[in-house]
Amino acid sequence: MKLLGLDPGLRFTGWGVIEAIDNRLRHLGDGVIATRDDLPVAERLRTLHDGLQAVLDCYRPNEAAVEETYVAKNPGSALKLGQARGVVLLVPALAGVPVFEYGAMAVKKSVVGSGHADKAQVELMVRRLLPGAGIGRADAADALAVAICHAHCRTTRARTAARLVAGDAIGRAGLR
Repeated sequence: MKLLGLDPGLRFTGWGVIEAIDNRLRHLGDGVIATRDDLPVAERLRTLHDGLQAVLDCYRPNEAAVEETYVAKNPGSALKLGQARGVVLLVPALAGVPVFEYGAMAVKKSVVGSGHADKAQVELMVRRLLPGAGIGRADAADALAVAICHAHCRTTRARTAARLVAGDAIGRAGLR
């Protein structure tokens, strides 16, 4: 299963692709889509769209996971971040890729074990969980962390569903 993690931002959007097979994770790629500050917002959003489309075309992920954003103090920055986030959610959805969202604390807890871990701790754990990943920017490390979080959550959901199905089958058989 190929999983795409995304860390949205108008200036830099981090992306990371991993392969998750059972409990094994393998790094496939990561990077950052950067937009130029001197361009109009519409052009920056188009750059973001085209960059994400190129990532989807190259890696063909089965699912995507996006980090939920926190509320920014500056309303203008919050609005621009929201616009970038909309593109980040829309591009995989238009490609038919299911999109999941995770809060920053859930991502940190999944990767580091603490929801209050700092960025350096997250990046260190991403490097340990994905040996050989040549992470160039913190935004890419954050995106890989989102993908790892999604892989862990997928596994947990699958195990829970299997237990529920097994319990339902036992109940139907009258073995309770």
